[in-house]
Amino acid sequence: MKTIHHLIAAPLTVFATLSCGAAFAQVGTVQRDVNQQTRIEQGLQSGQLSTREAARLERREARINTMQSRALADGKLTDVERARLNSAQNAQSQAIANAKHNDVTGNPNSASSQRLQTDVQRNINQQARIERGVKSGALTNREVAGLERGQARVERKEARAGSDGHVGAAEQARIQSAENRQSKRVFAAKHNARQQ
Repeated sequence: MKTIHHLIAAPLTVFATLSCGAAFAQVGTVQRDVNQQTRIEQGLQSGQLSTREAARLERREARINTMQSRALADGKLTDVERARLNSAQNAQSQAIANAKHNDVTGNPNSASSQRLQTDVQRNINQQARIERGVKSGALTNREVAGLERGQARVERKEARAGSDGHVGAAEQARIQSAENRQSKRVFAAKHNARQQ
């Protein structure tokens, strides 16, 4: 009887370990999104980043989220895809450091910077919600793929809005509308019947 139990339990343990490994790998990529967005927001708040620099960094974030979306579209994150994402995240990390430590500064109290700070904070919040959904199993990899695609759309809007160094009230309203739609998508994906 013990032998039969071990024969049944062993494959289940291996399957659970592999499933958890895939989920933890995905948590790592989403956690890096949270970290990068936090660094961008801190740069805006401290004046180390101008609105234009932050907009460029948001464009790069959008590309990374698009890469994540494509990598997870089939429900799996392969070692090759993980390595590509890690490389892109490393390059983004260096770009943030370079932008924060160059001779260009921003005015954290300007209306433009304040608007972009608000939008980047929403990115942090959304990515953290996605991360919690991955950790809890409430989000499948395919759902994460769709949500990362949505994050990329929001970040492209932010990048376009700040590309001239100024984020106007009308531009922010369009960004916030996109952020509200994304927030609803995150909620819906986390509260449907599908689980990792």
